[in-house]
Amino acid sequence: MLTPALSNQGSYRGRFAPSPSGPLHFGSLIAALASFLAAKSQQGQWLVRIEDIDTPRVVKGADSDILRTLEAYGLHWDETVVYQSQRHALYHEALALLEQQSLVYACQCTRKDIKLRGGLYDNHCRSLNQPFAGNALRLQQNFPVETFNDQIQGQVHIPNKIAHEDYIVKRRDGLFAYQLVVVLDDIEQNITHVVRGADLLEPTARQLGLFQQLGYVAPQYAHVPLAVAKPGFKLSKQNHAPAIDKHNPKPATLAALRFLGFNPPRELDDANTEEILTWATQSFSLNTIPKVLEKPINNDL
Repeated sequence: MLTPALSNQGSYRGRFAPSPSGPLHFGSLIAALASFLAAKSQQGQWLVRIEDIDTPRVVKGADSDILRTLEAYGLHWDETVVYQSQRHALYHEALALLEQQSLVYACQCTRKDIKLRGGLYDNHCRSLNQPFAGNALRLQQNFPVETFNDQIQGQVHIPNKIAHEDYIVKRRDGLFAYQLVVVLDDIEQNITHVVRGADLLEPTARQLGLFQQLGYVAPQYAHVPLAVAKPGFKLSKQNHAPAIDKHNPKPATLAALRFLGFNPPRELDDANTEEILTWATQSFSLNTIPKVLEKPINNDL
């Protein structure tokens, strides 16, 4: 059940929320490391949430492998790991509330339909009173966000049509949509800061609007550059990026710090992972991270 945000002025609560669709790769290490250091540099809490709501993409055992990898890299989380697949009651409750307020409607449009109408959903089904059964459910976008400030990327502008688009909160196959559950999870866990990859920069506008619609204060957002093998080709599980080495975490940790704009001193070459993270926590600043959406990885990765 959602409760009002806790009164925690000055208390930093960040999170890392991987999907268990495969092992952690260098790109996910960058996001994990940045969010961890941002929290720990502020003496804050760092939580881990397994985003397994999209069950067809879940790989058996990937969640345990991710957690073991984080531990191997010294990225130890606070509190109990949360799994979205165990939080359906929370999502049902919130969706029912939105339905009671007539803010959700059924949509029969397929991707092909939307493509034929220009490629962006035009709120076609909002007034058609389609049956909920067997259809996707969309949220009426009553709080469009066209601009917001990102702590790394600065002022972000969202195209008008995207900002005003009614988006899916429950899929045709009955699964809850990411845009809904990520906001509900952040509310329930009282997350104050979100540091993540720049591939989620544009969806942040929808999330900011949903926080307003639900009557909650949104976290502060900071989006780190995506690690790309070449322009436009990010490292990802879908692109078969190799898993990072659990048995020798130091090289990837140092490479991730350099990617984020930090310059580990030469003496850290002989340090252990804990000592590297101590230096990084003391040296961390969001201002150091490059203000770009993507950045090529070095040849030595």
